[in-house]
Amino acid sequence: MRTDYTERVGLGGGCHWCTEAVFQSLHGVSNVAQGYVRSEPPHEDWSEAVVVTFDPSTIELAVLLEIHLRTHSSMSNHKMRGKYRSAIYTFNDEQRLQAENSLMALQPAFEKPLVTLVLTHCAFRRSDERFQDYYLKDPDRPFCRSYIDPKLRLLRERFAERVQT
Repeated sequence: MRTDYTERVGLGGGCHWCTEAVFQSLHGVSNVAQGYVRSEPPHEDWSEAVVVTFDPSTIELAVLLEIHLRTHSSMSNHKMRGKYRSAIYTFNDEQRLQAENSLMALQPAFEKPLVTLVLTHCAFRRSDERFQDYYLKDPDRPFCRSYIDPKLRLLRERFAERVQT
């Protein structure tokens, strides 16, 4: 069995500072690149997202996707969806199929329809260095306490075995 195999998936849905902090806290995630992702038309506009590098033998894509859906407004088509597109950006056809199947399997656990799109990852642009590792650099900032801490609390409550201590 290979032990050095990793995959990447792009995840967008809210502020990339929040998304970065959630996925940085998980076992099996080796890197979270924070920035902007775009896909094919009509979704070619840059949208805040992260690209998560993970070990699928430690944390499965389906688990990452459930965590993603539960830690952002995955059922809301609010006015900022252009900047905060709810999406899973896939890197190949197999991953696309896995993502689509995961969304269908998870939908019954949500009270409203998921608006999360499964899109092809076309390009990534890192955000400015001063915003990288936003939560890790200063978790006491008001933004972190108001928006990121509740997501991390939910993560610890629902996915405790997946969270690094």
